[in-house]
Amino acid sequence: MTACVESSPARLAAPSRRLAWPWLLMLAALPASVLAALCVGRYPLPLSHVSSVLAGLALPDGLTDWLPAVSSAEHRVVLQVRLPRVLLSVLAGSSLALCGAALQGAFRNPLVGPQILGISSGAAFGGCAAILLFSSLWATLGLAFAGGLLAVAIVYLLGRTQGRTTILMLVLAGVVTSAFFSALISLATYFADPNDSLPAIVFWLMGSFATASYVKLAAAALPIALGMGLLYALRFRINVLSLGDEQASAMGIAVEPLRWVLLGCATLVVSASVAVSGTVGWVGLVVPHIARMLVGPDHRVLLPASALLGGTYMVWVDTVARSATSAEIPLGVITALIGAPLFAWLLRRTQGRGAHHA
Repeated sequence: MTACVESSPARLAAPSRRLAWPWLLMLAALPASVLAALCVGRYPLPLSHVSSVLAGLALPDGLTDWLPAVSSAEHRVVLQVRLPRVLLSVLAGSSLALCGAALQGAFRNPLVGPQILGISSGAAFGGCAAILLFSSLWATLGLAFAGGLLAVAIVYLLGRTQGRTTILMLVLAGVVTSAFFSALISLATYFADPNDSLPAIVFWLMGSFATASYVKLAAAALPIALGMGLLYALRFRINVLSLGDEQASAMGIAVEPLRWVLLGCATLVVSASVAVSGTVGWVGLVVPHIARMLVGPDHRVLLPASALLGGTYMVWVDTVARSATSAEIPLGVITALIGAPLFAWLLRRTQGRGAHHA
C-alpha cells in the first residue's frame, strides 16, 4: 500500500481549529473510564465506595467523615489490586498510541507502527530471554530495551542502501526483522521448561496486566515518560517530516538523523511497555487513525489526542479481559479482534474518499 499520512503546509502552519467537543469528550472519557474500571470486576464495587477510597488518599482525615464507610476488603481491592493495574493500562495504552502516531507521521505511512518496524518483536524477544534466564523485572526491562535497540540496529543496517535510507526500505527491513525475532521467540519457547518458564512466557507474550504492581508502574513510568516527552517535544519536526523529505530538507531539517532519534524514542517507550504488559498489538496502529479523524493531522494536537484515546481504549480492553469470563482473556486477543476489523473499515473509508476525490 502506498498511501501516505501527509498534510499540506497550510493545514500545519497553525494549530488545528477543530471543534472543542472532541477534546471535551476525550478529556472526560479517560477519568470516567478509570473510575468505571475500578468499580467493575468479579468483585463489583459501588461508585460511592470507590470514590470514598480515592478521596481518602487526597483529603485529610477530618474531611472524609461524610464519605460512605468502606470495608478493609474493598479498600484492598481498589488500592492494591485494581488501581495499579488500571494506571499501568493507561500508561501502556497512551504510550503505544502516541508512538504509533509519531511513527506514522515520521514515515508518512498509515501502516507503520512499532510492530511493523520490528521494535515490538525485538523487545518481546528480550523479555523472553529475561524470563528464561533471570525472572526479574529489572532484567526484563533491560533486555526488552536491548532487544528493541537490536531490532532498530538491524532495521538500520538492512534499510541503508548506497549510503542513505528510504522509507520503503525501512518498512521492508522492519517486516524482515520482525519475522526474524518472531522466529527467535519461537525458539525460546521451544527450549523453555514446560512446567516453569514456558507458561509464563506464553501468557506474557499474549499480553496481560495481571501482575501489575506499583513497582512495575514506577519502573515503566520513567522511560515511558522520557520517551513520550521527547516525542512531544519534536512534534513540530514530525509535522515537517510528514510533508516529505525534500521539503523537510529545504526547511533545514536533518531528515535521517531526526528519523533515527524518533525511532530511538519509540524504542525506549515500546520496550518499557512490552516489559510490563507483554506484546499488545494494534493499539499503535489503529488508535492514531481515530485521533486523526477527530482532531486532524497536526501532530501538535494529534499526539496528545492519541495518548488520551490510547489510554482510554486500553483501560476498557483490560476491563473486558479480566471481567468477561472467569479466566482472564489475553489482551492481544481482544486488541486483534477489535483492531483488525476496525482497521479494515478505516482502509475502506480512506480508499472511498480517495476514489471520490480522484
